[in-house]
Amino acid sequence: MELKGISAIVTGAASGLGQATARRLAKEGAHVTIFDIQEGPAQEMAKEIGGVAVVGDVTKPEDAQRCIDEAMNHGPLRLAVNCAGTAWVGRVIDRAGTPHDLAPFEAIQRLNVIGTFNIMTKAAAAMATLEPVDGERGLIINTASVAAYDGQIGQLAYAASKGAIASMTLPAARDLSVVGIRVVAIAPGLFATPLVMLLPEEATNAIAAAVPFPKRLGNPDEFGLLVKSIAENPYLNGEVIRLDGAIRLAPK
Repeated sequence: MELKGISAIVTGAASGLGQATARRLAKEGAHVTIFDIQEGPAQEMAKEIGGVAVVGDVTKPEDAQRCIDEAMNHGPLRLAVNCAGTAWVGRVIDRAGTPHDLAPFEAIQRLNVIGTFNIMTKAAAAMATLEPVDGERGLIINTASVAAYDGQIGQLAYAASKGAIASMTLPAARDLSVVGIRVVAIAPGLFATPLVMLLPEEATNAIAAAVPFPKRLGNPDEFGLLVKSIAENPYLNGEVIRLDGAIRLAPK
């Protein structure tokens, strides 16, 4: 897929992996629609890259559709990248024997899974109306996590949500093959995102030391580079790609 001149959506693009992806796509000549719940940072990011910001909640179908409609105003929507999401820490039962509260578990599934579902399905419907270019109408990239495979102690809710995203990849790619839309997921490891960098320095150093090579946290732009590579390689489809420096997470 040629990125220059297309319209692209990146959710969660006001910070972290989404922000780096939006910068990379804009650098390659795409018009980027930033979809984020944080109005100020989203508007600032849109101004920086010459894109447009849509402020909304990915868990709300009407907000997701508003984002799709805005993106289609700026060219053919060929690419949607789902980066919006968050994590939660909680064991099945805590040390006192209290069961995991349903509310945060449900909230994580709504944001990470339902939010991804909303953008994926609505973006696919818009892409299906486009004329194909070299047989391809569009590409959807979702963000899973190495926690989908190596979920740690306390990651029940997060691992469940990212496992769902990983598991959606192949059936979604098969569903959309008839209209020439690819679906790929990226499962990032430990990246230097704002959330991770809030940890004490000794904690981030310990995390970096656990990565086999390169022995450091991932740079968010490396996530953006993988998005670019997936877009440019038309034979990548229906796959979950780990981007993790070969780390396999220990229980804790």
